[in-house]
Amino acid sequence: MNSEAIMARTLEQERQALEEEERRLADKRKLLVKREREEAIKAVEKAGLLKLGSKRLEELTGRIETLGIEEVEKRLAA
Repeated sequence: MNSEAIMARTLEQERQALEEEERRLADKRKLLVKREREEAIKAVEKAGLLKLGSKRLEELTGRIETLGIEEVEKRLAA
């Protein structure tokens, strides 16, 4: 086998290894996003917000959207 064929095969193997690594990282990112979402839901539940009726919760989140997170945090800290 000549050196060009060996080098081409080696490059292809390296490319395949990188693609596999990228797939694994993408899977890890998806899992991380899922875990972050689950933790956020737990925090909302712990704060008692899930005990609110859906209409009241919708109104509250609407106010938060209107004011913006920074303004809500500022007002709550006052």
